[in-house]
Amino acid sequence: MGLDAVSLGRTGLRVSEVAFGTWRFGRENDAGEVEVGRERAHELLDAYADAGGRFVDTADMYGSGRAEQHIGEWLAGRDRDEYVVASKIYWPTREGPNGRGLNRKHLRNNVDAILDRLDTDYLDVLYIHRWDDRTPAREFMRTLDEFVRDGKVHYLGASTFGPNAWKVAKANEIARREGYEPFTVVQPRYNAVNREIEATYLDMCRDYDLGVVPWSPLAGGFLTGKYTRGEAPPEGTRGATDQQFVDSYLTAENFDALEEVEAVADEVGATPAQVSLAWLLHHEQVVAPITGARTPDQLRENLAAADLTLSADQFDRIARAK
Repeated sequence: MGLDAVSLGRTGLRVSEVAFGTWRFGRENDAGEVEVGRERAHELLDAYADAGGRFVDTADMYGSGRAEQHIGEWLAGRDRDEYVVASKIYWPTREGPNGRGLNRKHLRNNVDAILDRLDTDYLDVLYIHRWDDRTPAREFMRTLDEFVRDGKVHYLGASTFGPNAWKVAKANEIARREGYEPFTVVQPRYNAVNREIEATYLDMCRDYDLGVVPWSPLAGGFLTGKYTRGEAPPEGTRGATDQQFVDSYLTAENFDALEEVEAVADEVGATPAQVSLAWLLHHEQVVAPITGARTPDQLRENLAAADLTLSADQFDRIARAK
């Protein structure tokens, strides 16, 4: 098993076809327990690198900065230039009215803090983690452009929870008019059941030639096959403890899609999670889905999706099921 390198949108940057997401690094659960500590984080990064992975995704607020610290410590023993590291900026990382958002003060303070935690001179990709309606797009696009000109950042991206195609387009039109660096990659939620970006967002991405790097490729665990229609969610799962998850995912139409994923999994001798990731890998507009894991074995299982081949009929059946 070895991950292939693909182009990041219209850029000349090559990234691994599956990115590794680190949102669990340093994260404390409701019981105050750290989901993935430093040692396990390094084991996971080792497993990803051993599979040929070179595209690591993080954010300044993951684990209150600990995720970036763990990555930086791990990178210290490796050739930094071999890896593409992406981080995100927006959410609060300190107290005060200017401790969040995309205002110039917050961006300038936090990009330097990100680089310090990662112990690196540059970021390969910097995403805005969410849109900031309080800050004019011209202000933050100019500030982000300064990071690129100063060599602190190579490429810019936009991450989002809900589709905001016109806002990304607006920002890139401002960049075009003013001569600023534009967004060249986006990070929306996209998987076999969360399909909201198919309405207009993907069309915008195609028109602006933006690379699509989706988060939540397994729909928060729904597409792993641990849930069954008409049965109570297994103990210890999000479905057993999170009513919002139940309302969002344990629906009749989502089970239609899951059952089609499971049928394809039986046909190709793979797990539902692997088929769900492979479905995104076969999507013409997707650059690299972002997968996470709690254990190296789980990560290796997910990365094996890159070796799966789905027929056009299998891809279309999953696409039509939702």
